[in-house]
Amino acid sequence: MGLLSSIKEFLFRPAEEGADSKGAKTSQHNEHSGFSIETQPLKEGGSFRVQGWIRKDGKEHHFIRADQSHSIEGGHELSLFKAKQCIDQLGDNLFK
Repeated sequence: MGLLSSIKEFLFRPAEEGADSKGAKTSQHNEHSGFSIETQPLKEGGSFRVQGWIRKDGKEHHFIRADQSHSIEGGHELSLFKAKQCIDQLGDNLFK
């Protein structure tokens, strides 16, 4: 497929397909040390990039990491691990 075809396909795909391919309907919620974690691996080609949100007391931190998994389940596990790691290392300083 040529570059122009790829761009055209990306720009003119249905809105719900775009949301699905980005993992919007595949979030999972967890708690850790008083923080709320939402994992939502980002689908990129045949793999899933680590992505999620950490929330506490109305504050929110969005994270995306270079780490990837070959399955959505692995993407959630890795995203949760990375979120817990951030919380354990930074605590409330995560929001500064």
